[in-house]
Order: sequence, then C-alpha cells, then structure tokens
Amino acid sequence: MPITENQSEQRSKPDPGTAPELIARLGALSTSGVSDALDKLGMTGQALGIAPLDRSFRLVGRAWTLRYGPVGQDRGTVGDYIDDLGPDDVVVLDNQSRLDATVWGDLLTTTAHRRGVAGTVIDGVCRDVDRSLTLGYPIFARGNWMRTGKDRVRVEATQVPVSIGGVRVEPGDLLLGDGDGLVTIPAARIEEVLAAAEGIERAEDAIRRSIESGASLREARTTHRYHDLQHRTTS
Repeated sequence: MPITENQSEQRSKPDPGTAPELIARLGALSTSGVSDALDKLGMTGQALGIAPLDRSFRLVGRAWTLRYGPVGQDRGTVGDYIDDLGPDDVVVLDNQSRLDATVWGDLLTTTAHRRGVAGTVIDGVCRDVDRSLTLGYPIFARGNWMRTGKDRVRVEATQVPVSIGGVRVEPGDLLLGDGDGLVTIPAARIEEVLAAAEGIERAEDAIRRSIESGASLREARTTHRYHDLQHRTTS
C-alpha cells in the first residue's frame, strides 16, 4: 500500500512502556554480554557493520524509527522530527545501507544534543563528524561522507519497523551501543535478555577474579561453567 504524505510525516512518540530502571540496567551492560545473552536465548539482534564514530561512545535507549527511500517525481523531504524527541529516545534511521548520501549532519547533532536525545543510529552514513566528536553526541553508522541526502532520498515513513545492520528494529525496541558495536532487543523480551546478560557478566567477572588470584584459565572456566554460558536454552 502506498505511503501517504501524512503517514510519512507523522511524528508519534514511541510507546514509553519500557521502565526507566530497565533502560538503566541495560546501560550498565556491554554489547558483548548482551550479544552472548541473545545467542543463549536463540535471538538475533547484533547489527552488522554499524559502529560508533568514536570508540568511547556509549548509547542506550528506546528506538524512534524512520525509513528513507530514493526520491522520485515527488522529491519529498529528509524529515523534520528532531524537535519532538528527548531523553531515552534513540533516533534510528534506515537509509538502506546507502553510502552515497548522508541523512544526518551538524544541525541535527546540535539539536539532538541540546534536547538530551540518547543518540543516533544510521544504516547509512552521516557527515559533520567534528560536531559529534566535540559535543560527545553518540552516532553509530556505517561511516561518514559529506554529500547531502537532499534531493537524493526522502522520508518513506516514521515509527515503522526498519532494518539496521540486517536486524529488524521496531519503534520502542531497546538499543545498546559501545565500542564493539550495536545490539537491539525487542521491548517485549527485555527482562529475559537482561537476566541472561547479567548472569553471563557476573560469571565472567568471577572468572576474571579467579585468574587474577592465580587460577589457570582452564580452572577458572571449569569452576564457573564458562562453556555453558552461551549455550542456547531455547530453540
């Protein structure tokens, strides 16, 4: 069904159903721990090829989604949405992995930072990297290039399921990013993913302490059942 202009420009907020304390627990974890938990639960959520502009960047929050497509006879717009977002929102832009037209730059970074937006994720590229680095505003993308997306891409829809690094992301899903990349978690399964990831990270911390106390890696792994940590518990 064709997407109408009203649909493409709608700015509805994500369902704020995920409690702030769950977002805080997610923010205390690493993407590696969450990735292992996803594997253990038989889930996908590791976004391939999406990396931070700076390895020190961290990001956690709920997805606010936007999907771009190429322009046609109707050039449309690149969107005007950032003034409606705030803390705990992560801007998630699906530009279909395009590397030849940016959909994020200086003015969006400045506004998002002022509004306390948690960060931006792009399946595509951004530009004006220096502004992001100066402000410490976290952007996760496939890279950066200077050519504008104006008259090359247009908003197809907002607050719809999108694809980021080969992973489906729905409005309100949770995202966590760090120096190792980006993972996404369906909102409906956040509590079981948190429980699994926290268990894995506790076990790895215990293994690390054992090694630092003089145990061999083999002994520490056996004691804390390392090889069972990522085994699937469901098919």
